[in-house]
Amino acid sequence: MDFSTFVLAASMTSLDNLSTSVNQADAIEFRMDLSPDPLAELSQYPLDLPIIATNRVAHEGGNCPENDSRIDLLCDAMSNPSVKAIDVELSSITSGHGQRAIDHAQKHDISIIISTHNFNSTPSLLELESILTESTKIGDVGKLSVTAESPSDITNLLVATWNQTQSGNLVATMSMGALGSHSRVIAPFYGSKIGYAPLDLNTTTAPGQYSLETLRNLINSLS
Repeated sequence: MDFSTFVLAASMTSLDNLSTSVNQADAIEFRMDLSPDPLAELSQYPLDLPIIATNRVAHEGGNCPENDSRIDLLCDAMSNPSVKAIDVELSSITSGHGQRAIDHAQKHDISIIISTHNFNSTPSLLELESILTESTKIGDVGKLSVTAESPSDITNLLVATWNQTQSGNLVATMSMGALGSHSRVIAPFYGSKIGYAPLDLNTTTAPGQYSLETLRNLINSLS
């Protein structure tokens, strides 16, 4: 999957009964951990939009325990031709569980997003850059979602995004929560390669998200 230019992903907990508004997206992030039968939904997926398969672990905001079954399901999803990328947590690589998903993706030419989520705070600029650098050494894109406690947290995230981009690394960054929500609009202008938005605000998958239509319009208005 090509992340050399910005990709706006519709964050979906279900692939059933997709509305036409999903066509404003460049891809779909399918949160498998929030679906009762994700493989069945993938088998019936009717669109041409590429899918980023995510089976999020509980300690990073998802609904799955960290075990082999979680990785098995993610590997099974990669057999679907619509799945063009996967998201695996950096912490899962560190713990040893996620490497199998990485190996499977590389074998099947599927792009890899290595993600980190902090729902409490924003690390220092040095730590932000260290996380992104480590993530991009493992995967194709390093994704970092943090929580802003002050405006300086957001500026540090943008600096880290710009510095990584200038170094040739592909990253996706966002600041979660109300204070950092505008980072979702401006981070692409500092080099962030992926944005995430639900079709409507009743189905958000992270704090501070805009709806897909709103985020698309805001980014377009600044371009």
